[in-house]
Amino acid sequence: MYQVIASDLDGTLLDADHTVDQFTATTLRELEARGVPIVLATGRHYCDVKGIRDVLGVRAWLVTSNGARVHDPDNRLMHKEDIDPAMARQLMQPEFAEGTHLNAYQDEKWLADRHLDWLADLHQDSGFTFDVVDLKNHSGEGIAKVLYIGEHEHLLQLEARLLEQFGDTLYITFSMPDCLEVMAPTVSKGHALQVVLDELQLPAADCVAFGDGLNDIFLLKTAGHPFMMGNAAPRLMETLPDVPRIGRNSEAAVAHKLRELFELPPLAETVADQ
Repeated sequence: MYQVIASDLDGTLLDADHTVDQFTATTLRELEARGVPIVLATGRHYCDVKGIRDVLGVRAWLVTSNGARVHDPDNRLMHKEDIDPAMARQLMQPEFAEGTHLNAYQDEKWLADRHLDWLADLHQDSGFTFDVVDLKNHSGEGIAKVLYIGEHEHLLQLEARLLEQFGDTLYITFSMPDCLEVMAPTVSKGHALQVVLDELQLPAADCVAFGDGLNDIFLLKTAGHPFMMGNAAPRLMETLPDVPRIGRNSEAAVAHKLRELFELPPLAETVADQ
């Protein structure tokens, strides 16, 4: 039985241009009209995802910063976990940030060490943007996530150094090959999804979930009906080999799968009936 939907955004629900396509938006609106709760679970900032939710046109729950924040459909903060300030300060030093584009998320702010046009372009649906600040001298207070953007090989080396130094005192994961993200140790999309399910009083066994990145591992492990994108990261495929794969995000595969699972009529019929 399917009672709730949880989906990652980039590489999953969003198209190849990191934007919302109309077929996906219409499908989610139909499901919401049937009373199916929707959870958007992403590494993106809460303020960014609010804008994407508006474009989708649904009253979704928001799991953001890989689970460091959970907001309900009325934007009430339901769950929050920050990195220990001393650790956050350490993570933002050149010792780790050198060779990367350093970013950090707070409740209402996205902080970056310099401007990059292409990074701003990824957030065109929401219009949310960053403030350029001197992160190496930041207090470390209120940091939900530290994000390193760079070449994948460099980030793999950085991941190894971070794991060696911090171990399980931090949650370290890739959201995309060029994005290495660090959160508090108890943060994950899976833990945050459980927070939402507890509020909704719905079992994880009845949850459908979709993901494509390493930061989706716990989301897919928590949901009773997980699905992996055809464009998923190879390490995710290796980690969860038994999770069924669907099409690619560029093909609106999540929307197509949802229409199949929930037995929605073909979209042409839906439009014709309106």
